[in-house]
Amino acid sequence: PSVPADHPAMGAMIMNLASNVLGMGNAATPFGLKAMSELARLNRYSGSASNAMVLFLAINASAVTLLPPLGTIAVRAAADSSDPWAIWMPTLFATACSTLAGILAYFALGKLPVFRHRPELPGDPSAAALDDLEAAPEAEPAPLPEESRARQTLRRASVILFSVFVVALIGRSFATTLASDGFVVAFRSVLQIWALPVLLIAVLLYGFARRVRVYDAMVSGGRDALEVAVRIVPYLVVILVAVAMFRASGALDLVIGWIDPLTRTIGVPAEVLPMALIRPLSGSGALGVMSEILNAHGPDSFIGLLSCTLMGSTETTFYVLAVYLGAAGVVDGRHALFACLAGDVTGFFAAVAACHFFFG
Repeated sequence: PSVPADHPAMGAMIMNLASNVLGMGNAATPFGLKAMSELARLNRYSGSASNAMVLFLAINASAVTLLPPLGTIAVRAAADSSDPWAIWMPTLFATACSTLAGILAYFALGKLPVFRHRPELPGDPSAAALDDLEAAPEAEPAPLPEESRARQTLRRASVILFSVFVVALIGRSFATTLASDGFVVAFRSVLQIWALPVLLIAVLLYGFARRVRVYDAMVSGGRDALEVAVRIVPYLVVILVAVAMFRASGALDLVIGWIDPLTRTIGVPAEVLPMALIRPLSGSGALGVMSEILNAHGPDSFIGLLSCTLMGSTETTFYVLAVYLGAAGVVDGRHALFACLAGDVTGFFAAVAACHFFFG
């Protein structure tokens, strides 16, 4: 609520959440980093996360997913699953519960004195340097010359024709699959194949229709991405090393041994626990664990289905916090970690309940 509707942070947050909703987590990351950088400009407390940052992180780390992660679906299909999309409804239920829990935790924890702002904390030095760079006055881009009515008509006609062409391709793909596999499979197939291309094409067509210099804008975005990459690499290296040490040291197996007697009472097999513990730490690590589980137990077993549901029901919380807060130059995340973990824990139990309900 504290972010103005016309501020660039709002658009970046919307694109981030939309990408998560469509199951495209990799596409969501650049938008999330941009959103945090823009939110940092609105933050009055150097080094301490603003309320808007904390709420955005809580929603991002537990975002409702209308479509399961496409990578998970691809792994299930490669493992010869009879229905790769079987985890769709359990994942939707689990993410809805986790998002609700994350938001409620944000409001509840934000009232505690221990999570108040600490304005005396210094920000990240590299972030401060970049903030100074961003604060420098920039030359206003030269306005585009007025376009004749004929060129405007041609531009609009080009956008309409290309849009019709894309819609025709989607319709042909849908009709071909509908004739052989039915409506549900055809609908899923179209979403899986066309969701990302349509998003990219829509952005390009919108820019072209609004007379934006699309190529120049892409170059500018690439330059900004390099600056953000320089800022987040140290945080990224630390979290990846920490995850590798956690697995290689045997600490993961030790924790599993402690909690297995408790989780078995609620119907969670021990084989799934590595997935539940690695998922908040590393997306690539969790994908590897999920692939191992599918190879060992099968994609359509209860263990395989629960592992895939957990892959889509929670986010890489510690990775997201390290990278996103690093991009904003924040050293005190306040209650962001606990709000995100509340969503993760709720998503875990919701995924278990949903899988028992749908798969027995």
